[in-house]
Amino acid sequence: MDHLIDITSLSDEDIRQLLDDAEWFSQQSHIPRLLKRKVIVNLFYEPSTRTRLSFEMAAKRMGAEVINFAAQSSSVVKGESLIDTFLTVQAMQPDAIVIRHSKAGSAALLASQAKSGLAIINAGDGTNEHPSQALLDGLTIKQHFGRFEGLRVVIAGDTRHSRVATSTLKLLSRLGVESIRLCGPQQLLPAAGTFPGVELSEDLDAALHDADVIILLRIQAERINDSSLPAAAQYNQHWGMTIDRLGRLPRQTVIMHPGPMNRGVEIDSEAAESSRSLIQRQVRNGVFIRMAVLRRLLCTDEGNESDWRAADL
Repeated sequence: MDHLIDITSLSDEDIRQLLDDAEWFSQQSHIPRLLKRKVIVNLFYEPSTRTRLSFEMAAKRMGAEVINFAAQSSSVVKGESLIDTFLTVQAMQPDAIVIRHSKAGSAALLASQAKSGLAIINAGDGTNEHPSQALLDGLTIKQHFGRFEGLRVVIAGDTRHSRVATSTLKLLSRLGVESIRLCGPQQLLPAAGTFPGVELSEDLDAALHDADVIILLRIQAERINDSSLPAAAQYNQHWGMTIDRLGRLPRQTVIMHPGPMNRGVEIDSEAAESSRSLIQRQVRNGVFIRMAVLRRLLCTDEGNESDWRAADL
């Protein structure tokens, strides 16, 4: 791995090792300082809570220095382009740049311009992909069920505009889940045939009848200009995880959400905080997955697995 841009570019071995490493990190009370003298820049052009903080915490717990870039207080407001900002940051010789941007393909663009030794990590590019979120979702499912085979997954909400939905369904398909269904109002579903083998449904209750996992997504209002979208109360009734719908879930079904949550729209507070919810575990796993990603990209001389896992704390 030179960069983390999307799920497709990961080999099966990459995925296995990232999940295994993240699981190992999750079990440690002390984290090896594998990134001493490394410098990581969080280049975020869009707001973020979970992704930015977890990348920063992962890096710092492994000994790296972190620089957080805020577009609104940079030369971006004077008209500087993404590529010129990137070239400026690259000239300062960081070891990795974590990029979040509203334009699809922005991470791949930076990777194509990156000098050898600089790792680019996609923290979300428009409606395209969010690979580290998919990986932490996969880790969370693996921890809970102990397997992927035979699981039935429903991703409900705005799957047309969600980079999380795209990355997660690609990853889970690679990991061998039995089925994936995308559910929501028609205008928030991808066009038929976009994801071969993935079922589309406008009926959430029907989609949930045998589900093991439901991943709820917010409406990507910042990417949509559609006056025909249902009002919040109507959306909640038909496509939200209400307390009534929660009570009708199959016994094995667990609830996930990548955040931020719009309580009372796609999920009610009772569901988010219920014993069925894995949402807080997802947040914790975000740190461990991002530790695993940073280790794979930046620790190129660590020797074999037992060597780096036994590194000085």
